[in-house]
Amino acid sequence: MSGSPMPARIGAALRQGPRSVKAWFGRWPRWCRRTVAALVAVQIALVTAAAGYVVSVDLPPDAAPPQASVLYYRDGRTVLARIGLTDRTDVTLDRVPEGVRQAFLAAEDRGFQDHYGVSVRGLVRALWSNVVDDSGQGASTITQQYVRNAYLTQERTVSRKAKEAALAVKVENRYSKDEILQRYLNTIYFGRGAYGIEAAAHAFFGVSVDRLSTAQGAVLAAMVKDPTRGDPAQDPEWTLDRWKWILRAMSEAGWLPDGAADQTPYPAVADESVTAAAIDGPIGLITDRVEDELVAAGITRQQIRTGGLNITTTLDAPAQRAATASIAKALKGQPDVLRTALVAIDPRDGGVRAYYGGDRGRGFYDDALAARPPASTFKPLVLAAAEERGIGFQSYYNGTSPRVFSDRGGAPLYNQDNLQCPVCPLDIAMVHSLNTPFYAVAEQIGPNRIRDLARRLGVPERYGKQVTMVDLKGEPAPGRTRADIAIGRYAVAPADMASVYATLAGGGERVNRHFVVSVTAAGGAVLHRHEVRPDRVLDAGVAADVGAVLSQVVDEEGRVPGVEAAAKTGSQQYGDTADSSDAWTAGWASGLAAAVWVGRDKPGPIRTSGGRAINGDGMPYEIFRNFLSGALAGQPVRDLPRAAHVGRPESGDLETIEGDVKMVPGQIYQGPRKGDQVDRSLAVGTWSERAARLDAVLDRYTSSGLDFAVSLTDRRTGQRYDYRGNRDFETASVVKLPMLAALLLKAQDEGRALTAAEKRRVRRMIVASDNDAAVQVYAAIGGASGLQEALGRLGLGDTDPDPRFGLTTTTAKDQTRMVAALTGSTGPLTAESRALILQLMGSVNADQTWGVSAASFEGESTAQKNGWMSRSTEDNRWIVNSTGRILGEKTDVALSVLSHGHRTRAEGIGSVEQIAAVTRSYLGW
Repeated sequence: MSGSPMPARIGAALRQGPRSVKAWFGRWPRWCRRTVAALVAVQIALVTAAAGYVVSVDLPPDAAPPQASVLYYRDGRTVLARIGLTDRTDVTLDRVPEGVRQAFLAAEDRGFQDHYGVSVRGLVRALWSNVVDDSGQGASTITQQYVRNAYLTQERTVSRKAKEAALAVKVENRYSKDEILQRYLNTIYFGRGAYGIEAAAHAFFGVSVDRLSTAQGAVLAAMVKDPTRGDPAQDPEWTLDRWKWILRAMSEAGWLPDGAADQTPYPAVADESVTAAAIDGPIGLITDRVEDELVAAGITRQQIRTGGLNITTTLDAPAQRAATASIAKALKGQPDVLRTALVAIDPRDGGVRAYYGGDRGRGFYDDALAARPPASTFKPLVLAAAEERGIGFQSYYNGTSPRVFSDRGGAPLYNQDNLQCPVCPLDIAMVHSLNTPFYAVAEQIGPNRIRDLARRLGVPERYGKQVTMVDLKGEPAPGRTRADIAIGRYAVAPADMASVYATLAGGGERVNRHFVVSVTAAGGAVLHRHEVRPDRVLDAGVAADVGAVLSQVVDEEGRVPGVEAAAKTGSQQYGDTADSSDAWTAGWASGLAAAVWVGRDKPGPIRTSGGRAINGDGMPYEIFRNFLSGALAGQPVRDLPRAAHVGRPESGDLETIEGDVKMVPGQIYQGPRKGDQVDRSLAVGTWSERAARLDAVLDRYTSSGLDFAVSLTDRRTGQRYDYRGNRDFETASVVKLPMLAALLLKAQDEGRALTAAEKRRVRRMIVASDNDAAVQVYAAIGGASGLQEALGRLGLGDTDPDPRFGLTTTTAKDQTRMVAALTGSTGPLTAESRALILQLMGSVNADQTWGVSAASFEGESTAQKNGWMSRSTEDNRWIVNSTGRILGEKTDVALSVLSHGHRTRAEGIGSVEQIAAVTRSYLGW
């Protein structure tokens, strides 16, 4: 017996009678007997207490009818909006198809028929699933969910959970399982204003409940967990994943065949409900944000929609009216493509006083939460980070333009309008929004310090799964922050920029942004009250200095009537154009900070109805001024804190100044601009008359010893001009364009895109003019024979490939034909291939931007490829070529200048640019 297992010994003792059991138990060690006795006593006490508690809880006669909730402005009296159910029709359980019922049981309570209201096994299983595989499985039974929705609040407390369990047991005693399931299905909130399964069937599928398929029922069952995110129109991927999980659960329960999750077609869902009463206009998105905040606080959307709650928000009625009025005034008569956002926050408590994310109402895209490049509105953070390192705002930095910095891949950085300020105090650089001084500061102190400060001030660490303020995959430094952060390169949502500026306005104390002050139930019980918890994240003196500098910006841009304000404007350049894709103003007055953004749904040029480019100092600044003036009307004017002069004046990076520049501290003057070499006054007369005069000028150049050729094609007018356009010249690096085209044709023929390695190789070849990469591409296309075949398909009959790609010859005419092949839709290259080549040509490094670009003006973009080399066989004379496309609102020109025989490369570049500029001077285009 001693060697038998424990269960066998217990069984044997029981068969021999009570005395034997007592004797056997008496042989246990004393500590073991006492422990078992204590556990049994505790269990008996718990069961007795639980039973007593269940008895003490009274079950209400029936569920309270659903009621709409009311949102109030912060005064607690003025109604902001009403949120309530819009559609409910109770149905009997026999009208709900069996497969639909099973979908809900699989999703929420597979043991529904076996428990008595509370499932201990389900609780353990849910805990295990959530810890081990994050399945999202809930612990509440369907009975508990019904009780919670019908009788209780959604607060997450032990007392509420205990009462829920007690009421669940009583419900199980009063009603049959079918009655409970019927009540449950009629009280669920599904989203889209649909309360109960009959309303949901209409809202999502346009049918009555008795016509729902099992697959459609599984879609509705998926929404129970989160009626907003579960809506397929909001997050289709999330809903699809949960739908498949439910079908797999039904298969495991034997209600569907194995593999149903992969074999069942996903049912079509209506894009929107025709029965849901939407809240239109800007208020609609505010109600969405209020709901999101309350859900995060533990109040469900169903309770918000049906619980008759009184919700006091942080919104200020005059401020909200000022926001909508200032935006309406700015957008009146403007293109429909323009979008705007405004978020205003009280820095003292973090309450959102005004909010505008769009005017399309509930459930639509919220522009205030969409991350966009903040451009120069990020420069105040650079200044704050510099002062934290002891660098005062009167420190001098090199503000010349353009400058080349180490982490930009050779791309030059310009100041707006190419303004020059060689010895530039940082406050002056801020007022005139100069890029190069702040980029230099970022390199000096480290961009990570600016990123970390931004996160302290209010930028979240992630947007979804994407880490904020780092390079993305395919960018120069994936996962790392470059000094481009100084010029607002990394996207931030307008709402978060408002939080950042609110922290600066609050003297460096951050208070989390929020929309809700308090929530009370219909009976008066307080369900939620926001607690203000300030957090010191920046020295008050630094914040005061930033405010003092930004008040100078307001003096420059235009003061806010009746308000002492600080602000910064910003404009994100669209590609290589003079347009902006995002325009910003962010700032504050005492007691109110705001951020304003103007842009488009998808990045693109933003212009007024009159065709003028929109920049930060235009429409966004006007919205900001009008908003602050209106929101603070009637309030006493309060001064901003005076500058604390944190840190010390330094000489910054003045040692990097090169060339003959004006060294007067703080002096700003106009630098060279695009098109300076072009004389517009010469383009008079007919095309033939202009061409004849140009011929005469170019003849004088050749008589002086220059050997060159020019070809031009104006795609808008069809005009052509050639000067010795059929003369053969060595291509130098210009041959890399047809080589790239040949590689793309090869990939097209093989029905594939370029590989990641090929993309890196061609980028180096075109953008950086890397010859090693070019040798690899030449080999990949089959050398001279492969290039010859591609040239034939592209219509380039004058280009003669050489086994060594650098010795290939071409003509200026062939080069303009090459550009035509990249811009026309009739050639063999696909639209994607053409776009890639032009994009790379428009992104060349700083040492590649000379040449035909000298013939372009501000507002025009240049996509080009240049090349040069010296030949020992020609006494080390230089070959210098440039070819490309100049594109503007009224310009689309292919231009090529080929030359050789130059004594130095610099002389050759100067000659090519002079020839390109004089060509435009006479032809005008």
